Amino acid sequence: MKDIIQFSHANGFPASTYRTMFAELADEFEIRGIECIGHDPRFPVTQDWPHLVEQLIDDMNRQRGSTDGEPAKVWLVGHSLGGYLSLLAALKRPNWVKGVVMLDSPVIAGWKSGLLRMTQWTGLDERLSPAAATRKRRTHWASRDEAWRHFHAKPAFARWDERMLADYIDRGMREAHPEGRPEGGRTLAFDRQVEYLIYRTLPHTLGARLAHGAPVPVGFIAGTRSREVRHVGLGMTRRIVGERLEWLDGSHLFPMERPIDTARAVQRMITALRAGV
Repeated sequence: MKDIIQFSHANGFPASTYRTMFAELADEFEIRGIECIGHDPRFPVTQDWPHLVEQLIDDMNRQRGSTDGEPAKVWLVGHSLGGYLSLLAALKRPNWVKGVVMLDSPVIAGWKSGLLRMTQWTGLDERLSPAAATRKRRTHWASRDEAWRHFHAKPAFARWDERMLADYIDRGMREAHPEGRPEGGRTLAFDRQVEYLIYRTLPHTLGARLAHGAPVPVGFIAGTRSREVRHVGLGMTRRIVGERLEWLDGSHLFPMERPIDTARAVQRMITALRAGV
């Protein structure tokens, strides 16, 4: 029986965007996950994301199989938002989890967590994060080709593996009929208001919850050019993961830029976690 990876996506990018990465992992793992976190009204986006954690736990619970009468434990793997949610879920249900692999989700702790709390209270965080741009994000395109040209021309998306960009347009969007056009339109599947709220409610308490370490093995894969890692630092993350830290060339979105290399890094990390390295 294959081990299970419960995958959680980054903010704004539905799980099916990662299809190329999943295909590389599919021989060894069964991949599960929520398509668009934060879009179920039973689990609203609020400060510190408690309901989003419950959404992940609920999905894990509904999909849990059993091995010899015992519910199967899973590997929690998450990118950005998904990495934080994976770690938070492991804190609440460690007996359901074999280990956690965080993809560019640096843990905020110490004075930086206090600073985050202050900026959220004052609203300054909106200007310091992608939140402000999210509120103005374009959501509709007249055709698939127009959407492709739009994103491919943006420097950040131009670095993506073209298979990932194709899946974002074909699967991370849905058909729409903008401006009265009968067919062929595209609109973002991930609601931009949900994306905005997720940015504005980033947990500032996670470091404190991990003061005595994590209850399961944790590994971290970081982008060499990740602005998020540079801003947050890896002090608290290193305390949690120890030597289980690997760098991949790329930005915060390295899974989209290098999906095959990312899948292989996840495989290596899980092997290390299994071995207790």
